[in-house]
Amino acid sequence: MANGFTYSELKTTVQNYLDNTETTFTNTLDTFIETAEERILKAVSLPVFRKNSTGTATEGNTYLATPSDFLSPFSLALVDSTGAYSYLLLKHVSWIRDYTPIPTTQGDPLFYGQFDENTFILAPTPSTNFTFELHYNYRPESLTSVGDSNKSWLSENAPNAMLYGSLVEGAVFMKEPPDTIMLYEQKFQEALAMLKVLGEYKDVRDEARNDQIMISPQTPQ
Repeated sequence: MANGFTYSELKTTVQNYLDNTETTFTNTLDTFIETAEERILKAVSLPVFRKNSTGTATEGNTYLATPSDFLSPFSLALVDSTGAYSYLLLKHVSWIRDYTPIPTTQGDPLFYGQFDENTFILAPTPSTNFTFELHYNYRPESLTSVGDSNKSWLSENAPNAMLYGSLVEGAVFMKEPPDTIMLYEQKFQEALAMLKVLGEYKDVRDEARNDQIMISPQTPQ
């Protein structure tokens, strides 16, 4: 695993660990892998999975659509005609509603909240068309879509997390004994802890933000 897994290698390894080549099991391998990826992405903040996207909020519309690969926000800035940036403060939707109980209240947006999976809510409601730049954590291409002989960033750089995360899902699917599932889960949590150290302590690129979420690695019990 020193060089990580290709898509084909990970599938074969999961089958070997769980000693199962039954058709229904092999047909569900993609689900195991994708669920493991989702758990990793939701548990660890990795700078490598950030990108910028620009968009336009329209006059009178309090909502702003998120990109299709959006996972979570890092910052949202209003960009004026001179190119100057004004960063909005992230607030809970209920706070936004309290701040602007009448959605028709318009002005330069100062706050934003994640209204749902695909939409931000802005406050005040834009009084004209505004250009925004979103810096966000995105959901990368899944290993299941890169081809048998290729790797994803996670399968190459976090192979243990990918393997044990997939094994947890596979063992649950097979209704393995609880101690077997717990063993794989413990290994998965250990791999996550190491990935957290990389993503949230080592690879922070000299960031100094008071809203940077820092999660201490947990020692499995």
